[in-house]
Amino acid sequence: MDWTEQTAQARNWFEDLRTRICAAFEAIEREAGSDASFDYLPWQRETEDGTDGGGGVRGVMKGNVFEKVGVNVSTVSGTFSPQFADTINGASAERPHFTATGISLVAHMANPHVPAVHMNTRFLTTQAAWFGGGADLNPPIPYEEDTQAFHARFRAACAAHNPTYYERFSKWADEYFFIPHRNVARGVGGIFYDHLECEDPEVDGGAQFERNFAFTRDVGEAFLDIFPALVRRRMDTEWTEADKQTQLEWRGRYAEFNLVYDRGTLFGLKTGGNVDAILMSLPPEVKWS
Repeated sequence: MDWTEQTAQARNWFEDLRTRICAAFEAIEREAGSDASFDYLPWQRETEDGTDGGGGVRGVMKGNVFEKVGVNVSTVSGTFSPQFADTINGASAERPHFTATGISLVAHMANPHVPAVHMNTRFLTTQAAWFGGGADLNPPIPYEEDTQAFHARFRAACAAHNPTYYERFSKWADEYFFIPHRNVARGVGGIFYDHLECEDPEVDGGAQFERNFAFTRDVGEAFLDIFPALVRRRMDTEWTEADKQTQLEWRGRYAEFNLVYDRGTLFGLKTGGNVDAILMSLPPEVKWS
């Protein structure tokens, strides 16, 4: 199966989404009187045999509203290690080849009343091909109306494609974004999905790829629609030193999840990705009590 064309389509859209998200976040900084903008660092994936392993661009901004926000896009290919290959859908020690393209975003906010957020969408191929991704809201100081608005926007995105998606994917998010050793959720949820499998285009003419790609695009559009609105709602809220301490301690839980349980972190490290890009999800300042 040759997924080159489909990988290129997905890559182009992920890069376009990155451009629009970064512009939206920079506009918020302008509104806050800051001239902060994204710094972009291209990187290439190193392979043991010297072949082209692809690469990506790490974008990071530090401003008055976004204390630290990273938006990464990457398109990589190569072979998994024999041990890791057996853990990946459609791969094996005998067939370890893969391609992966996607966008990954994490925003840590200066004001404790503004929720942090994570969003990721991706397209992977081995002997199989599938989309995955989602978004989840991570407020140090939760507001029920923000939680409801975030979920409502993703519920609408899901409903446009499959009436079962929101219930399935919100439940999946609750289960995935959970810290077992703390017995607490990482945030207030959202949606998480994986293995939206695509049939070989030679079999179905690309119909399943198009359906799953359309849904993945709508997940990205939903994020771009709702999160900037939530930032503007809270970014001028006054906060206290106690609020800041709450935020810093909460960030410790976030760091623990990303270092111990997050699939994206593991995938990036196991496939020779750029370490700084992989770990850009970590907060700029953290406190453990």
